[in-house]
Amino acid sequence: MHQNQTRQLGDSGIAVPRLTFGGNVFGWTVDRATAFSLLDALVERGLWFIDTADVYSRWVPGNKGGESETIIGEWLQKSGKRDQIVLATKVGMALTPEKTGLKPQYIRQAVDASLRRLQTDYIDLYQAHRDDADTPLAETLSAFDGLIREGKVRAIGASNYSADRLQEALEISEAQGLARYETLQPEYNLYDRQPYESALEPVVRAHGLGVINYYSLASGFLSGKYREAADAAKSARGQSVVEKYLNPRGLRILDALDAISEAQQVTPTQVALAWQIARPGITAPIVSATSLKQLDDLTGALQLTLSPEQITQLDEASR
Repeated sequence: MHQNQTRQLGDSGIAVPRLTFGGNVFGWTVDRATAFSLLDALVERGLWFIDTADVYSRWVPGNKGGESETIIGEWLQKSGKRDQIVLATKVGMALTPEKTGLKPQYIRQAVDASLRRLQTDYIDLYQAHRDDADTPLAETLSAFDGLIREGKVRAIGASNYSADRLQEALEISEAQGLARYETLQPEYNLYDRQPYESALEPVVRAHGLGVINYYSLASGFLSGKYREAADAAKSARGQSVVEKYLNPRGLRILDALDAISEAQQVTPTQVALAWQIARPGITAPIVSATSLKQLDDLTGALQLTLSPEQITQLDEASR
């Protein structure tokens, strides 16, 4: 399978590689210099779809949010590679108690702030970071539609929406002639299958949306680095990973990943991602790396094709 094969983001006319790079690490576990070398490497290796959000990485002590966008913007300015990447960001999570939600006035304010930080005059994919139950969907969609008409945004997407609200949003766009959400960004991986497959997947496939799922490696669990309670010490999020995933079902999934990775002479990470890339309706799982070595491991997934038997083996282990 050709490494640089692309897929469409819904009906947006935007083509992307089969993996998305998650920029939540910039300004958190990746400093500016490392981020610049990673971004250069991403373009070289054909992973030029970068996803971030205005709120990244506000959770780090001393940060205010906007750090990830700022680093990407400085790299764009220095490298001159804006036309070589597809850039996605988000609005709606709380930057401050006032700067939150999806009211039209706030969306207009937030997009301009993101464009300034990113040092660009347009965003390829602008996403509602989460549903805002206090704002009518029609108002939010109308504001997004305006940004597309102004040329500030090429397409819009939704993240963390329930199936019912996503369906409702799509119906409103159609009825009112507004731009529609072309993509969904849900949590989805070999372990966390149920919420997406049971409710969201049917909506996505009926409407031809693109899907760029996050936690595609279950916070690192599917890489195989957490196999016993003591492994919690291996990372900042290790404790929560072990508590959530280290159980009989989690270990059954790791066993299947081990068996296939051994047979194919690849890593469990690559197998876990190849399973998602092969899933009908999934466009480009989101992956993150903090080093070039990790990036190589991730890009290896693009050269891997699983057999139907191997896909069934993983489906059954993760039921």
